[in-house]
Amino acid sequence: MTRRPPARRRSARRPNRRRQQQDAQFVVLCVVVVAAVSLVVTVVNWLLAHWWLLLIAAVLAVVGGIGWWQQRAQREQWERGHARALRYGLAQLDTLSHRQFEYAIRDLMRRDGCTDAVQVGGQGDLGADVKATDPLGRRWVIQCKHRRHGERGAAVGTPELQVLNGTGRPVHKADVVVMVTNGRITQPGRDFARQQRLHLVDRQLLGSWSSGSQPLWELLSALPPPRRPSPLS
Repeated sequence: MTRRPPARRRSARRPNRRRQQQDAQFVVLCVVVVAAVSLVVTVVNWLLAHWWLLLIAAVLAVVGGIGWWQQRAQREQWERGHARALRYGLAQLDTLSHRQFEYAIRDLMRRDGCTDAVQVGGQGDLGADVKATDPLGRRWVIQCKHRRHGERGAAVGTPELQVLNGTGRPVHKADVVVMVTNGRITQPGRDFARQQRLHLVDRQLLGSWSSGSQPLWELLSALPPPRRPSPLS
């Protein structure tokens, strides 16, 4: 009498074990599917029997949605009113850091109606700290020079304006290129700005703009014409 080699016995048992595992997995899957279907049917039947609960839930959802929409509208209205009422005094601006000063200028442009005004100053900004489009369609590029000591700080001179002039229109495609400072601007710098059609906002003009309600384009002269028709034009 001969015996089968052990290797054949193991190879004969492996398919049986694998098939048993597959059958067990199939049975578990069937049980899960039946349980899920039964649960869904039970829930549907219960909801049909208690339809009034669905009606109450729908009413609550509508009321909640209306309340959320009203709160959002009120919040947006408050934010618009707050933006229109935004004011800065020179003493307040003097206490800001350079980055905070850039954000303050951005907020003032938004107050004036430049909804897309954005602070972009930082490493590699190429002379632009704030960019915005006014309601007349003109693209603004603003460089900010904050002086901790205000008028007693170092004056903005020709070198800073040369950097702005070299990038404002060629790189940033600006229609209006502006230098804003809470300090002073040298006379050579003013002469250079006039020659290159750069606009200057020094401490005095900044005080009028930041503490008042007039948009900056009403305080500056020799601005380019609007790009598109506007109710403000």
